Amino acid sequence: IELLNTYTFLNDYNLAAQVLYAHRQQTNLLVMEVLLKRSETSTEPVTIQLESSFKPQSDDIVFQSAPDYKGGRHVFGQTVSSEVPGGIRPFVHLIWTPITSTLTLSPDQSQSSWVFLVAVAGSDESVRLCYETGLGLIDTGDLRPSHLRSWAELWKGSSIEVEGAESLNRALIGCMFYLLSSFPSLREEANAPVEFGGVSPGGLSNGSKEEDYHGHVFWDQDTWMYPSVALFYPRLARAALEYRAGTIEGARANAQQVGYKGLKFAWESAVMGRDVCPEDIYAEQELHINGDVVLAFQQYFYLTQDLEMFREGRGNEVVWGVADYWVSRVTWDPTEQQYHIKGVIPPDEYYFTVDNSVFTNAVAQRSLQFAVELSGLLGHTPPPAWQDVADKIKIPFDPELKYHPEFDGYTQGETGVKQADVVLLGYPLAMSMTPEVRRNDLEAYEAVTDPLGPAMTWGMFALGWFELGDAERAQKLLQKCFRNIQKPFQVWSESADGSGCVNFLTGMGGFLQAVLFGYTGFRVQKEHLAFAPLLPQEVDALSVKGVSYLGNEMDWLIKSVEVSVSVRKPAEEESGSQAPSALQVSVTFPQQPGQIRKVNSGSYCWPV
Repeated sequence: IELLNTYTFLNDYNLAAQVLYAHRQQTNLLVMEVLLKRSETSTEPVTIQLESSFKPQSDDIVFQSAPDYKGGRHVFGQTVSSEVPGGIRPFVHLIWTPITSTLTLSPDQSQSSWVFLVAVAGSDESVRLCYETGLGLIDTGDLRPSHLRSWAELWKGSSIEVEGAESLNRALIGCMFYLLSSFPSLREEANAPVEFGGVSPGGLSNGSKEEDYHGHVFWDQDTWMYPSVALFYPRLARAALEYRAGTIEGARANAQQVGYKGLKFAWESAVMGRDVCPEDIYAEQELHINGDVVLAFQQYFYLTQDLEMFREGRGNEVVWGVADYWVSRVTWDPTEQQYHIKGVIPPDEYYFTVDNSVFTNAVAQRSLQFAVELSGLLGHTPPPAWQDVADKIKIPFDPELKYHPEFDGYTQGETGVKQADVVLLGYPLAMSMTPEVRRNDLEAYEAVTDPLGPAMTWGMFALGWFELGDAERAQKLLQKCFRNIQKPFQVWSESADGSGCVNFLTGMGGFLQAVLFGYTGFRVQKEHLAFAPLLPQEVDALSVKGVSYLGNEMDWLIKSVEVSVSVRKPAEEESGSQAPSALQVSVTFPQQPGQIRKVNSGSYCWPV
């Protein structure tokens, strides 16, 4: 549960422990605790030395000192530059407990502990309040207990465990831990001064110059990290969508800057939503980000039926703004009688300025279709062009080889691929195709995908083979992901050789989806949650607890021959308390595909 827990034996008689963690509930606090414990035979004072290399210096912020506050050092500064010329330059305030040079356990003490805090916020008032809160929790002895309770509450909402494959089990728990660490608290604190800033590939990133992308928000959030969290935590899923809705003005300015209508979400986004990618070509051409954002909104709606997010939460502006962008961005080809999207970078970033990236066009088509659907739900009359472009946009397909070329002019087998691209048509886009075409896509691109490419790739290939019923081939591909996991803390590197972003949440998100949506066959559809369980031989059983669907929570136990599902209502909906959820109904049936639907006669979800 702690971010890091390191124990060091001083000698044969005494023990020192150092614990560091980002507080789960008080999200503006970083904590270090030091414990000294004496053995029964020791009677001498025990002294340890502390070394700190911390200096309040930054290339990005010019800090200046402020008066000490309640024993803590206080510095503040304003960022040197803004995201865009004339934009805001946020302030950063830090108050921290000074590090003493030594700590001593006196002869009359068997053990003692010391706590050091760092509070970080955007204003003087906020940082003082956060620091005071930390001091108050220390006084009541509730600093770490409140952190642990918050984690315990969060873990009660989700569980993914396998039987028979311990290394896989550790990897799954580690992935979920690091993902959840980058999302906000489930409880809204009255003194929480900072809005959620989205999820970046490096999480709580320390990316320096040339590594800024570690802390920026990409499609990684919406396509790779979001789906697994959304399946368990609607509130956290909504937080990710609210981040996107909060960058609408920036997205509109991005579109206007290049001469198009609607919204163009940033390839690399930060606070305002203006593109902060240091290389213009990526900002200009990685257009699939727009469809990726809308897909996350669509998945959320299908999981929750929460129209308020679209009426009051600006979700409608996001979906319809992206639709307007696609209509203004396409060009009509009179020869093919289709709409084209020219000059893009596909998810496979080995190629630039290509026409009709199959994934880009397909995700644009899906977002246009959802814009029309949402219009009907909200009583809005959609422009006819939305449906027209959706119906007539080009989706490259080779009828002779029966596979999808990655873009116009792509030659099968002759050129390498960086990462999952065409294989994403099957999942998450759920494009209709025959099993033969799905297999051909998987085989064609598996053979040419860079073995040192980004970590999330092989999980998507594995998902495809699970769809086709080949669990053992899927599992072999999933095993490739373990090359990106660094022991002992299950930290992921972006590439298999250890290079790139660390700790790579994007790879974790892809790995989680491969198991969570691969082993179960879960697919979030318009009117149901589909399932098609299939386990590889090395896995005896899969337990998935806390799946949230249409206001119900479900626990699944999948074995080789049967599936058990329990359905319950969340406790807060039943009684307004935090008591454990009451079990309502359960069923066991042979392992086979099916659907979860809400029946008309009541509020229950049930397999059919």
